[in-house]
Amino acid sequence: MAKIEPVLKSEIQRLAKREIRSTFLPLRREVRAMRLKLSGLSKNFSVLDRFTKEQVKQVEKKGVKLEASLEEVKASRLSPDRIRSLRKKLGVSQRKFAILIGVSNNAVFLWERGKSKPGGEKKAALVALGKLRKWEVRKLLAQKIGTKVKTKGKRPGAKTRRKRPGKRVIRRKK
Repeated sequence: MAKIEPVLKSEIQRLAKREIRSTFLPLRREVRAMRLKLSGLSKNFSVLDRFTKEQVKQVEKKGVKLEASLEEVKASRLSPDRIRSLRKKLGVSQRKFAILIGVSNNAVFLWERGKSKPGGEKKAALVALGKLRKWEVRKLLAQKIGTKVKTKGKRPGAKTRRKRPGKRVIRRKK
């Protein structure tokens, strides 16, 4: 009887290995297929990532444009108060606002006073300006003027004026 025990043990091990193989072989195939799929997806992702970076660079080169759909323009109601509040919300002067839209300073003044109304392209530009943020407006203004975008604070190397305490300048009459 001593010889039956090792035979039974080896037979049980053989059957167990066979059962395990039959269970795990399909799982192994699935895992392999999933790894191949994951590899393909990661390659696609890297291609898409490169493509989006190129698109972002192109958009940055072109800059911000003032565009609004025809429906948005028709639905907009631009009163003098709304035009003034838009300009104030964007934090620009009438002169800079006029440069952004492409009109004269006087036109913006007349719009805000209610003496005239923007029409056509100018109304579309106003609607588009309403959708932009302050930093986008500063960037657009810098493009139109041809200068760099101002950052908060003083520019490096700028001289500051200091008042001398106790010193008064007296002007003499001629």
